[in-house]
Amino acid sequence: MAIKIKSSEEIEKMRVAGKLAAEVLEMIEPHVLPGVTTGELNSIMHKHMTEVQGTTPATLNYHGFPASSCISINQVVCHGIPDDKKKLKKGDIVNIDVTVIKDGYHGDTSRMFEVGEVKPFAKRLSDVARECLWLGIEQVKPYATLYDVASAIQKHAEKNNYSVVKEYCGHGIGADFHEEPQVLHYATDELKNIVLNPGMVFTIEPMINQGKASVKLLGDNWTVITKDRKLSAQWEHTLVVTKDGYEIFTLRNGERPYLPNNH
Repeated sequence: MAIKIKSSEEIEKMRVAGKLAAEVLEMIEPHVLPGVTTGELNSIMHKHMTEVQGTTPATLNYHGFPASSCISINQVVCHGIPDDKKKLKKGDIVNIDVTVIKDGYHGDTSRMFEVGEVKPFAKRLSDVARECLWLGIEQVKPYATLYDVASAIQKHAEKNNYSVVKEYCGHGIGADFHEEPQVLHYATDELKNIVLNPGMVFTIEPMINQGKASVKLLGDNWTVITKDRKLSAQWEHTLVVTKDGYEIFTLRNGERPYLPNNH
């Protein structure tokens, strides 16, 4: 497995791309309202990326994906395709996932949005998924392993009676959208062999299910849903291993570590 260690020049480009990806999620937040279609949200983000930022939406035409973002509602785990007929409803929880390319480098991030007032159980799932992301991030430092990251995520999810999706995971990222290593969010022994070194850049993006971990791919060959139709939530950041810990490229303005009992 060839894990690319990024140079300081590459890290600077990824810092820029990450900040721009974060900005897309900040920009779209006021538009995430009951009655808006996921197609409209996608169009607003596409326009912002291409006309305001001068970035390229990485998902558009990636292996045939038809949109500039993934928008996944309620029981959709990931890769939801924006649709001009699909309206958000009050009480929905929604993941919006964007990846921009700037100067040849990728910035990849996603977050949950609550549409109007959501049920307490939906909010709790979203909050715990966010805590899982941050508990994973907090493990990142030189000579730790991806096992440490995965184990922290899995333990917190299961302690809260949720499950971790196994079929989809985080990934190395740089000039390519998906690079080695695969960043699993559940602990397996082979992860103990993937040691974190300064200059490694990857995403952490746990998908946490309210019910069982099983998922199903729909007929469009993109949309992934929970098999039991229960809710799923996901948060994602792109980060680099530094000599004394980590730096998150996709941090949003004012965002702080979101750890249990720390928000």
